Amino acid sequence: MRFACAFFFVLADFLGVFAEIYLRLVFIVERHEPELFRMIGEAAKHAEDLKQLALDDSIVSLDRENEDEARGKLCSELSKGVSALIDLSWSPWDEAEHLASEAGVPIIRITLGPQPFVAAIDRYLESRNATDAAILLESEIDVDKVLYELLGRSNTRIWVHAGLTRDSARALKTMRPDPSFYVLVGGSGFVMETYKRAVKEKLVRRVYRWNLVFTDYLDLSALDLSSVVQPAMILQAHPEDCCRIIASKDCTCSDSFEKTQATLNSLIAYLVDAFGRIDGTFMVKARVDCGNIHSDMSDTKEALHRIFVEDIDNNETVFYWDQERYGLFLRHRYVLSSYKPDSGLEAVAVWSANQEYRLLPGVTLEPLKHFFRVGTSPAVPWTLPKLDPETGDPLYNEDGQPIYEGYCVDLIQKLSEAMNFDYEIVSPRSGGFGRRLPNGSWDGVVGDLTTGETDIAVAALTMTAEREEVIDFVAPYFEQTGILIAIRKPIRKTSLFKFMTVLRTEVWLSIVAALVLTGFMIWLLEKYSPYSAKNNPGAYPYPCRDFTLKESFWFALTSFTPQGGGEAPKALSGRTLVAAYWLFVVLMLATFTANLAAFLTVERMQTPVSSLEQLARQSRINYTVVEGSSTHQYFINMKFAEDTLYRVWKEITLNATSDQAQYRVWDYPIREQYGHILLAINASGPVADAETGFKQVNDHTDADFAFIHDSAEIKYEVTRNCNLTEVGELFAEQPYAIAVQQGSRLQEDISRALLELQKERFLEQLASKYWNETLRQSCSDADESEGITLESLGGVFIATLFGLGLAMITLAWEVFYYKRKEKNKVQSKKENVERPPIKSAKLGGKMAVGVARLRKRATKIGKKKNVTIGDSFKPSVSYISVYPKGDYRP
Repeated sequence: MRFACAFFFVLADFLGVFAEIYLRLVFIVERHEPELFRMIGEAAKHAEDLKQLALDDSIVSLDRENEDEARGKLCSELSKGVSALIDLSWSPWDEAEHLASEAGVPIIRITLGPQPFVAAIDRYLESRNATDAAILLESEIDVDKVLYELLGRSNTRIWVHAGLTRDSARALKTMRPDPSFYVLVGGSGFVMETYKRAVKEKLVRRVYRWNLVFTDYLDLSALDLSSVVQPAMILQAHPEDCCRIIASKDCTCSDSFEKTQATLNSLIAYLVDAFGRIDGTFMVKARVDCGNIHSDMSDTKEALHRIFVEDIDNNETVFYWDQERYGLFLRHRYVLSSYKPDSGLEAVAVWSANQEYRLLPGVTLEPLKHFFRVGTSPAVPWTLPKLDPETGDPLYNEDGQPIYEGYCVDLIQKLSEAMNFDYEIVSPRSGGFGRRLPNGSWDGVVGDLTTGETDIAVAALTMTAEREEVIDFVAPYFEQTGILIAIRKPIRKTSLFKFMTVLRTEVWLSIVAALVLTGFMIWLLEKYSPYSAKNNPGAYPYPCRDFTLKESFWFALTSFTPQGGGEAPKALSGRTLVAAYWLFVVLMLATFTANLAAFLTVERMQTPVSSLEQLARQSRINYTVVEGSSTHQYFINMKFAEDTLYRVWKEITLNATSDQAQYRVWDYPIREQYGHILLAINASGPVADAETGFKQVNDHTDADFAFIHDSAEIKYEVTRNCNLTEVGELFAEQPYAIAVQQGSRLQEDISRALLELQKERFLEQLASKYWNETLRQSCSDADESEGITLESLGGVFIATLFGLGLAMITLAWEVFYYKRKEKNKVQSKKENVERPPIKSAKLGGKMAVGVARLRKRATKIGKKKNVTIGDSFKPSVSYISVYPKGDYRP
């Protein structure tokens, strides 16, 4: 009896202890993870063996598409009794939380995937002001887990994908806007292989944009990171965390480490310990009827939560309690490192999962630049394709996009420096600057902005009300633009004797005739005037100029020179003729000089047309525009406006009402020039591009072709082509401005940056760089005030050289003639000396004849009058020396 009683009490005691530690855990698992069924069973068995208790586990498969069925299963399991609900689903199940709350049953959430690591890297991204990120994971299940984890918790726009294939790489390239960051999450093998693939697909281009998150516990010092080509951030859990999960102080976790199984083992063991620490008076299991719910385990639930809260500060525990999410999560110690290919790894932050992200003391991360895609469209000189200096072919970048240079490219670079951002220049796939399509969409640069293909548009983009309906414009960066007319400079007809063309041929012949006639008349008057120096030598006691016919012509010719013709005739008739001739010479010289200056000046200043109105009124000069350009559209719109105004005016004037009488005029008050201009353009044929237009202008050497185009491009071309010139004034002025997407925060930032650049006069420097007027100095006619060219007056020098040559020829003839004459004299003297003696008879006869001749000559001389001054003869004196004889000079 005594033995029986003792056995009964031992049995009762054993049953009581068993009853106290008997637990029944209900697990909620997503139906897409059937492998967890096995792992939960193994974890429960592991806890039973470890803790020496009876543990019952039950699993409810959650089908999100059929939650009613899942709820029925859950109620069935709760009716059998439950100690705690363990929610392993990807996101909280509202139905389970409601039932647990009503019944007071503890519900504990736990994550078994990469969610904690993604949440950790998300903290880092938020500290970097990330707006978006692309996350690549190992499997589709991990994708779903991460999406459920981040939705509603992360402020970063995310794109999540399983792995990196060619299609997903193409999707990343075409994603707009581009992700600010890329995150690879998974085991070390998956992460490194995916990164290599990204490098191959040319996705790795910017520093610190790729983040490698290793979910295993390998020592990174043993990992080969040589394939990481750009500086990157690396996140991992501390390797010792693996040992804590498996409750081992010294361990090594390999690639094949079953992290999920180890986590479940540690979780159930921790829950068993927590229930064991609850006061024995509390219930550890209760039956729940979903039809009639009673809160029987509220005290147990609160006691269990208090234990979890007490363990938060206990860093030795594997899990920590998150009161807000009602979950137990692994107490990972995250290590964030910066990796540079040239310097290796450097730890920058270490924090626990239940703590806030923080950098290590003394560590400062390099500021990251924003990245923007900048749209532009080719235009001279705003955006010019960069050419290979050797081959002249356009250059392209790695993505096949053309490389540009020009005003807009320099402006983009300066803005990137001022606003601290990186950029990529993108040209539109279709269209130019942007026009509205029939379906209401836009193409070109404007279309890329509206679709998000680009973030900023920096191009020769005009501000229009139509475009402002779909995009936002920043303050203009270039206001001196519009439409201009380009025409070839007329080719001057140069001639060596161009100065002769100032006067007509008949005038030159008349001048020559006047010179000849005057010379002849001077000789005639000098010869027959009784008062001339020749016929009245007694009236002039000094030698006078003998006006022979030759000397008279010389006088008439030299009278055209500034020094004059020299001594004039003495007779009054001759002087009268000379005075009249000199007046003629003065007038002719003045007329020639004035006409020569005016002739050369007008030739330099003349242009075929000087305005659009003159171009429209004439018919000699043809003109054209680029087909489909804004200039072409301008004339089309202006013609439409003219037609509309004319129709409205005609309707008003033909109206029979009396109150419209003031509009009835005989002539239409508005000039219809744009209709005529458009007809002339269509007759000439619009050109395909500006290069063709400038070529046509350059080919028309007679300046009979004009090109109407954008003023900035015309001015740029004029500075580079000496044959072209701009005519008229700027019209249809419209500024160029930077554009952004509607509502973009960049609008205000770019406006401030442009204002600073204006203060620094940077925009003026750009204008002087691309519209460099000093380049015109290399042109032969760059200076409109230049003097007369040698080609125009070369004939003057030729005439002078001809005179010099003729003088040398004359000198040679004179020398030859003089030497020949002297030679004849010498020969004559020799002949007289060598002549034999003359016979006396002959000599007497010759002497008689000679004496007779001498007498006859004496008789003639005696008849001549002697020149006398006063009453007696005095010899004429032409020079009287007043100095004494000898060498004395004062």
